[in-house]
Amino acid sequence: MEEGKTGMEPLGPKAGAGLADGGGFPCHDPGEHKGGTGAGPGAPPFAEIRDLGVSYGRYDILKGVSAVIPERRQTVIIGPNGAGKSTLVLALLGEVPHTGSITFRKPKPVIGYVPQRLDFDRHLPLSVAEFMALGRGFWPLWLRIPKKVNDRNREYLEMVRAGNLLPRPLGSLSGGETQRVFLARALMGNPDMLILDEPATGVDVYGEKLLCEILDTFKRDFTIVMVSHDLATAKAHGDWIICLNRTVVAQGAPDAIFRTDVLSRAFGLHLGPLFERESQGAAAPGAA
Repeated sequence: MEEGKTGMEPLGPKAGAGLADGGGFPCHDPGEHKGGTGAGPGAPPFAEIRDLGVSYGRYDILKGVSAVIPERRQTVIIGPNGAGKSTLVLALLGEVPHTGSITFRKPKPVIGYVPQRLDFDRHLPLSVAEFMALGRGFWPLWLRIPKKVNDRNREYLEMVRAGNLLPRPLGSLSGGETQRVFLARALMGNPDMLILDEPATGVDVYGEKLLCEILDTFKRDFTIVMVSHDLATAKAHGDWIICLNRTVVAQGAPDAIFRTDVLSRAFGLHLGPLFERESQGAAAPGAA
């Protein structure tokens, strides 16, 4: 991961004035946007991405990506399949080489990461307690886990409403339970920023709703970045939206992004009007 600089210059009109490569919709400064559920004043950037590019051979996965991630807010990255969302996450984690720069508000921030999925042998004789203990250093699993370690691990699990899962075999958990255990494990490092790549993948509707409620309680404690393909979830729970399609199409508060013109530019001509009609249709019964 690139080391962040000790401080960051305030974003002025020039820094948030436009988009790289072919223009696009204006980028809104999170410290200035006052509409809807935006980050609003008093949310300085935790990270600033400038002209970032990632290539594999001659193929550009990301090009000219410039964006801000507001501090202690929930930023949701949306975009069509193949837009480079997971690649941008890997760049934030320092896992892929890139051009351009990523500057963090503090040097060497601690980043917790919850992957989209983690392939493991579900027949492995590993309990949730043992999985959590693995995150606390080189503790031999054939020795009894000390009570104070188990108690502390239970506290992290209870933060994600999963304290009852401690004795369960890891391979027996549902998709939603597994994601909450991974989230608890990511919290063990007391992260400055938490990154979740499609956390609702393989999770049922109840599990997704519960996960979003949990994240909403965390977002004033540390910075959250979530990749999501679910536009309704992004609109309902995001404070700041980065709309990506190999470059930044637009970024801003949800009310500035979830419009026909922006979504059509990112996803195609038909999705923007469709999403707007579905949103209006969902709101109609409550309005009656």
